[in-house]
Amino acid sequence: MDATTLGAVLACVGVLSGSVVAFLGKRGDTAVTRFNSVTDQVQEERNRAAELLATAQAELVALHAQRHEDLVEMTRLQIRIAHLEGDHGDPD
Repeated sequence: MDATTLGAVLACVGVLSGSVVAFLGKRGDTAVTRFNSVTDQVQEERNRAAELLATAQAELVALHAQRHEDLVEMTRLQIRIAHLEGDHGDPD
């Protein structure tokens, strides 16, 4: 193999390896971009879920307070009923 042929073969190998490196580099770039996009989406979903959780917790607190008020009112009414029943009972 003479020097010209060897040079041509080395040039072809260099071009092919450069193409492979460029292809892999582009794939790596695409993979990083895709990973960043997915990461952003996951973070947005996490933030929405945190907002929904905070809203649900606030609603639960409000419902718990309302339940407590209802129980107090029910107890007050039961005591009132017991007093009224006592007023209309037998005069004995």
